[in-house]
Amino acid sequence: MTAYDVLKQRAWAGRAEAYAQTFGLLCAHAIDPLMDAARISRGVRLLDVGTGAGAVAAAALARGAQVTAVDPDPEMRCLAVRAAPSAEVLGGALPALTFDDGTFDAVVANFVVNHVGDPLAGVAELARVTRPRGWVAVSSWPRPLTELHRLWEDVIDASGVQGPAAATLDPGNDFARTPEGLAWLLTRAGLEGVEATTVSFVHDVDPEVWWSGPARGVASIGSVVEAQGPDVVAHMKYHYDRISRRYLGADGLLHLPTAAVIAHGRSL
Repeated sequence: MTAYDVLKQRAWAGRAEAYAQTFGLLCAHAIDPLMDAARISRGVRLLDVGTGAGAVAAAALARGAQVTAVDPDPEMRCLAVRAAPSAEVLGGALPALTFDDGTFDAVVANFVVNHVGDPLAGVAELARVTRPRGWVAVSSWPRPLTELHRLWEDVIDASGVQGPAAATLDPGNDFARTPEGLAWLLTRAGLEGVEATTVSFVHDVDPEVWWSGPARGVASIGSVVEAQGPDVVAHMKYHYDRISRRYLGADGLLHLPTAAVIAHGRSL
């Protein structure tokens, strides 16, 4: 585990409920495409790595899969047990999983490899615990940023604030957040028949709910908000309300365009 991994895990500690009620709903848009890519169906032995609040595990159970889910955060695991009571939920994190080689028919990681300090080692570990000819599928947020993610950048710029120094990957460990970059990562990790694509969607969310994620410290924008005093937070909220209005529909919801990069390949 790298220093980057330690910082990331500390940043997520105590955020489980806030994540599940906000950014977790955003991440859920990629679940069906991810499971389709991994060929999840009845009887498949699936490992869900970085399960978070358990949304992937619950969806896989609904498809009839036999699900094991791992996450390093105990509060996240409690939520996962609640969401997917028939799954085996265990502690664990990349790049060192406690399973024998070839244990699972398929392994998925929804928005996980973009949060680990050594993505290549992480994907190689996903491949290791997948049986020969089994499927590995992963997702990542793309770059350049989508409109949904640029909203937070616009709020920061308009507010003139600075947050704490963000954890950054060693450039030698990073990968391009594009279909080509994610496919390169899976291929380098030893997977074959790798394919990657961008899946676009619109996240519909109540404006106050969407603000409540960063206000409770969720994600990188949350660390910025938490680093400010009350007056500055109110200033940021003012700019958030103003800028986000461009996405506000007649139904009172924000309709935020975004996308995910999804890649899959087979274990040798």
